[in-house]
Amino acid sequence: MSIRHAAVPDLVSGQPSTDQEQTMPKLSPDPTSYSELGGFLRTRRAELTPEEVGLPSYGSRRRVPGLRREELALLAGVSVTHYTRLEQGRADSVSDSVLDAIARTLRLSDDERAHLQDLARPVTDRGNKVRHTETAPPSVIQLLDAMTEVPAVVLNRCNDILAWNRLGHLLLAGHLPADSPVRSTRRPNLTEILFLSREAQTLYPRWEEEARLAVASLRLTAGRYPDDRRLKELIGELAVRSDKFAALWASHVVRTCVEGVKHIDHPQAGVMELSFQSLSIPGSADQRVIAYTAEPGSPSEGALRRLASTGSVGPPLPAHQPAVPGQQGAGGDQTMPTQPRRQPPGESSEHGALRPGQPRADTELPTQHGNLVAQGEQLYVHGPVGTGEK
Repeated sequence: MSIRHAAVPDLVSGQPSTDQEQTMPKLSPDPTSYSELGGFLRTRRAELTPEEVGLPSYGSRRRVPGLRREELALLAGVSVTHYTRLEQGRADSVSDSVLDAIARTLRLSDDERAHLQDLARPVTDRGNKVRHTETAPPSVIQLLDAMTEVPAVVLNRCNDILAWNRLGHLLLAGHLPADSPVRSTRRPNLTEILFLSREAQTLYPRWEEEARLAVASLRLTAGRYPDDRRLKELIGELAVRSDKFAALWASHVVRTCVEGVKHIDHPQAGVMELSFQSLSIPGSADQRVIAYTAEPGSPSEGALRRLASTGSVGPPLPAHQPAVPGQQGAGGDQTMPTQPRRQPPGESSEHGALRPGQPRADTELPTQHGNLVAQGEQLYVHGPVGTGEK
């Protein structure tokens, strides 16, 4: 398989790229094949020492790191043959009780247990469609535009950026054109930016921590969607272009990343410590909004205000401008003219009530047009009447 890079601006560095054809290693047609399931079990087995599980180590005569297959099978109460078949990727007849016993013996986390289930029992029809025209819902894009003091982006399961508001653009990728997410050629990708751009190396003071978490989250997604072509292409390209990504990918670390703290050293605004929350968009193909907030009255809040007062690279475009072939946008890319918001004359802008039966929210982020309401990890729009929300 090969990927050809045309002479268009690179959406990682923001600089023009030259024609080149880069040959990538042929990926397995199914990430849950021998290498994936077996590799995951072997790396987890290697992290447990005999002393940790109450077995003799026999000193320096051990030729493998961690537990042997025979030792793990004994502790899990399964036959060596049965466990060996699992490390060979032959999980067609494995029972839930066997998987639970192995997970318990390996001391897997909740995320690792879920990943083991995904690898052992792949659903091969998930994520098989190529989503070239994937876009964020218009109501969510309108909400991003209204969040003038909160950096926010919309991502798909591959971490392609489908939309961002002005602050989200300035915070995460101000070196790229503001209209990058709506270009019809290739959208920017947060994981690619993290591993392949010089800007990310300085933006994240704790880059190694960011990189490890990004790979752990991506591997969890890849196990859940083994047939997603875009995921395979992304993983293959990153493995070729970044030795650090390849090394982290080989470690088989998995972890959910839905909330936490980002440490940022922005070239224009300075040092910031921002909380982030990932909010799933109901009815979408694993799209999510990620919003970044600072503690009120903190130096980080002041840094965000400084960032908001700066200019962006290139002319700012509304986040909701979609891409369509046949019309030229900034930089020669094909875009569609911005569709104006429609509001009937004289329509009220007062806030509507929550939908009937909708539970009370855990979190609300006020905006000029309404509230971004989060119930757990789900995103709801509690906004004004007549904004196009449904």
